Amino acid sequence: MPGSAQDSAHDPTGNASGPSRRATLRTAGAAASAALLLPLVSATPAAHADQPRADGPPADDGALQRAFAAAAAEYGVPLSVLLGVSYLQSRWDSHRGAPSVTGGYGPMHLTDAHTALLTAPHHSQGTEDARGDLARPLKVPERRVPEPQQLPARLRTLSRAAELTGLPAAALRGDEGANVRGGAALLAAAQKRLGLPPSEDPADWYAAVAAYSGADDATAAAVFADDVYEVIRGGAARTTGDGQRVRLDAAPGVTPDTRQLRTLGLPSPARDPRVEAPENVSCEWIPAPYERFGDGDYGNHDLASRPASQSIDYIVIHDTEGSWDTTIKLVQDPTYVSWQYTLRSSDGHIAQHVPLKDVAWHAGNWYVNAKSIGLEHEGFLTAPDAWYTEAMYRSSARLVRYLAKRFDIPLDRQHILGHDNVPGTTTAGIKGMHTDPGPYWDWAHYFTLLGAPFRRTAGASGGLVTIRPDYRANRPVYTGCETAGQACAPHGSAAVRLHTAPSADAPLVKDIGLRPDGSDSTTGVNDTGARATTGQQFAVAGRRGDWTAIWYLGGRAWFRNPKRRPTAVSAKGLVVTPKDGVAEVPVYGRAYPEKEAYPQGVPVQAVSPLPYKLLAGQSYPLGLRTRGEYLWATTFDQAGHQVVRGQDVYYQIQFGHRVAFVRAADVTVRRSGK
Repeated sequence: MPGSAQDSAHDPTGNASGPSRRATLRTAGAAASAALLLPLVSATPAAHADQPRADGPPADDGALQRAFAAAAAEYGVPLSVLLGVSYLQSRWDSHRGAPSVTGGYGPMHLTDAHTALLTAPHHSQGTEDARGDLARPLKVPERRVPEPQQLPARLRTLSRAAELTGLPAAALRGDEGANVRGGAALLAAAQKRLGLPPSEDPADWYAAVAAYSGADDATAAAVFADDVYEVIRGGAARTTGDGQRVRLDAAPGVTPDTRQLRTLGLPSPARDPRVEAPENVSCEWIPAPYERFGDGDYGNHDLASRPASQSIDYIVIHDTEGSWDTTIKLVQDPTYVSWQYTLRSSDGHIAQHVPLKDVAWHAGNWYVNAKSIGLEHEGFLTAPDAWYTEAMYRSSARLVRYLAKRFDIPLDRQHILGHDNVPGTTTAGIKGMHTDPGPYWDWAHYFTLLGAPFRRTAGASGGLVTIRPDYRANRPVYTGCETAGQACAPHGSAAVRLHTAPSADAPLVKDIGLRPDGSDSTTGVNDTGARATTGQQFAVAGRRGDWTAIWYLGGRAWFRNPKRRPTAVSAKGLVVTPKDGVAEVPVYGRAYPEKEAYPQGVPVQAVSPLPYKLLAGQSYPLGLRTRGEYLWATTFDQAGHQVVRGQDVYYQIQFGHRVAFVRAADVTVRRSGK
């Protein structure tokens, strides 16, 4: 979720003495914004008493494959179509009976948002928010569960499946076989309703597949159907989260009859010319307001002329911590913060809010805001089973590929950041930085969709490692998803935990920025102090048996990395280390110019080091090289904005869970390894 763009004593535009509304409304920044949205669902399976639990592998790991085959035969749906639709919705996972972000259940994502809302825990207002910061109850909507008939059809497909199959709703929510039968029945009913004949040829089911998406316009429906047929042509195979093996054999010759889309009768609105997105995604224009207020104030973003004014170096991945509808309302509030895009979980539909040339207020770090694009994904980091759909992952990956190509942004974890990888600008801001999308975002799968999978690029002497655990099998215990100190539901994770010694019993490494008193990091789901995440690279600091040490936050950090089931792969690249004779190097959360670079009338911004040190003998991977830069923007009129550029050169490094900056004058760049 977006944080404030506040920089130390500066207002959210990063200015030394900004307008009063931004200085007061967003002072809480990262602390407050999570509290502004109430989840549609935020539940562990324990909240669904009628659903079975499956914490371990099932006795029969081929049962789900047979369930697909049986349902396809029963309802006359081609098996590849049924498997393809399910893959786009859930990647065949049942998620232990818990609902998705949009209230969808089971492998076929049968939606029952009414039940999901009724059974979701209610998070009270004005208490400690999901990130452990004191939140104030600002603009939080009153909790209300609408009646089923008040919900859009795409959020209540499970009731229709119950009518068609005669199966009880509880079975459709919690039993995989029943859920698959419900999905097959919906596809068959759509084929019949559209006046299309039964067929064994998957190419004849394009309109029924498009209808399954629940999209309310032809473009979104077509994008979903095209993705399903892409999966059918390419095939897929995976083991689900509960150990079920499912396979869809490739059928490269399947060419669907896309003319069938007309039978849905959906509107085909022309794309707004202001939309900046690839043609193979569904995207609409819902602008964030740019309005003037009293006392010289304005919101909720800044006009600019990027990339002519400043390069765009980063894409920041967020989750919304709220439903699509609530998020869309918030981004249209001129007194709130902003971001460039929101992505819907149910079908991957996108809304753009801020032109890419302009600067949105989303990252909680003004330097990063000025040089980034923010993507909000409908979801909740503390609800591991309120899962993201494959449709949203794919839509997001297409958008990021488009943005990366347009602005020449490398597809790596030094440039594609999670909000949880953005550093605090000053020591005082570290605790308030956000932690989304959190440890349950599947970075390995996401980068595979981006066409940049994380692979081994060197031998053991390469000097670097790329974190890459098996997402499904990697299940570190996190706490605090629902109640402080209470274990979260077991779930796959993209992150590994870091210890002070090569032992699971050793304390977790410390983060003095988060805990100035020197206390250990915790297993809290929002505690990033001892966490390395998929795709991040670190310099090797030692090996002992099944354990690997990396340089992390100024010291050694150990993680379990057994040869038979590695959680990282070897890599090589450039690293920075203190210059000869330098004992320690200051670390920064922003790359601001030296004071001599500021023209008259622009207040000098302090180059404030963070509490961390890069010590002699340590190495950290080099992400990018940049000169000091600062965007001065205090006026509604863009003519009053100015970009200050200095001569000081900075290197971005992977220093801890978050990136950081060091001055080039303080370090030496060399190749990793021997």
